[in-house]
Amino acid sequence: MNIAASPALHITVHTDQGPLSLPPGSTLSDALAHLLPLMNKQAEQVATAVNGEFVARGARAAHLLQDGDAVLCFSPITGG
Repeated sequence: MNIAASPALHITVHTDQGPLSLPPGSTLSDALAHLLPLMNKQAEQVATAVNGEFVARGARAAHLLQDGDAVLCFSPITGG
């Protein structure tokens, strides 16, 4: 008997705000829509990384998240 695995109903990403459950196909922008209000921040006020790799602001909407990804939001560092 061949039983096909049913598609996942959600993925869980790990954040500094705790685990976040999202539908499959969610992007980093989707995750930020949930995270930023908890942080009392706007999208332009944070830099982002997924699994330790920087994700530029313009790439967030196209960056698909996978189950188990680690999403980090942090204050961008500027200097002169």
